[in-house]
Amino acid sequence: MSIDEFGWASPEMTWSKSSYSSGAGGECVEVATSNATVHIRDSKDPVGPRLTVDPAAWASFVRLAANQASPLA
Repeated sequence: MSIDEFGWASPEMTWSKSSYSSGAGGECVEVATSNATVHIRDSKDPVGPRLTVDPAAWASFVRLAANQASPLA
């Protein structure tokens, strides 16, 4: 895992928000993927720093977060 200190928006990246995000603003992250990395940034600061992780780490995080959010978990 690393923090990209120069996390300027790259034109070749397609950023997306979670379907759980509301249009009202607040705390939201955006994610962009490539073959070898997943980039995460604050949607309110698209040119600020971003966190970069490998796809396996991101998949583990998403799986854990989904289990925590599920009332049946």
